[in-house]
Amino acid sequence: MSTLKNLEEKPEVSIILVNYNDKPHLQECLLSLEENAQGISFEVIVVDNNSSDGSQEFIEKNYSQAKLIRNLKNIGFARANNQGIKESKGEFILFLNTDTLVYPKALEYLLGEMKNDRQVGAAGPTLLRGDNAYQVSFGGRVNFFQELVQKCFLNSYYKLRLKIGQKKRWVRWLSGACLLTRKEILEDVGFFDENFFIYFEDIDLCFRIRKKGLKLLFLPQARVFHRGGATTLRKKTFSRYEYRKSQLYFYRKHNSSLSLFFLWVYLWLNFSFLFLFGYLREHKSSDLRRQFFKLLKDHRERKSEPKSQNLKHKN
Repeated sequence: MSTLKNLEEKPEVSIILVNYNDKPHLQECLLSLEENAQGISFEVIVVDNNSSDGSQEFIEKNYSQAKLIRNLKNIGFARANNQGIKESKGEFILFLNTDTLVYPKALEYLLGEMKNDRQVGAAGPTLLRGDNAYQVSFGGRVNFFQELVQKCFLNSYYKLRLKIGQKKRWVRWLSGACLLTRKEILEDVGFFDENFFIYFEDIDLCFRIRKKGLKLLFLPQARVFHRGGATTLRKKTFSRYEYRKSQLYFYRKHNSSLSLFFLWVYLWLNFSFLFLFGYLREHKSSDLRRQFFKLLKDHRERKSEPKSQNLKHKN
């Protein structure tokens, strides 16, 4: 039985976990919270996207204090997190992936920084993978050329810097795998844009927080283990498609037409290469090819800026 406290009063932090068939990692994540967040008043909200692996039954049996939101289908990461926000009671909101382990004092460090400086709109920790390898969980501008630079050079540079120095820094975006913010900030800037099914929704939210004049803090002293891809790696082709779909939408929303054009050309060449050499094999090649290139065609034909869904949700 869970040792999570049954919070009768308003908790300080609402921890939102979106789950989809990730019961083993969800269990480990909750255990890490039990062990390493004992000094913090928090509630746990699990939004389950119609898992079939017994996740819902596991929560009901072992974590009856947690709020469980049951969806009848997989509605995606952004929309599910928004459900959790609307059910939350805490002053602070922590978005946390199910495939994470929270290390000692990580939440205390993040909370402390946000309490000490009201200009901090969101804070994120160091994300570690196997063998304590660093995962790049922050970055700068996101456009075609900057993404090339980050993937080709900056990611390796950042990983080296993280090994050498542990200085906190101001950044332009933070990973949604573990992201702390205030609920009042979300109510001001809007929740996650539900046009993103998965991927880029965290960067989009960070950009909107910064547009309000707030700062984003990367805090190396706070450490969280993150496996990465716990659910998406099971369906690589689907994940690849959703990533590119979200990337195109993000570019149309935040970048110039020129940057979007370069991305479109790159993806056309990339998809052609993948199909030519048979890297995408999960479905019939003709149907899959049609699906990917239809995505490019649809975005190429749109000339007006995308109209996002209403982002300002009220409880």
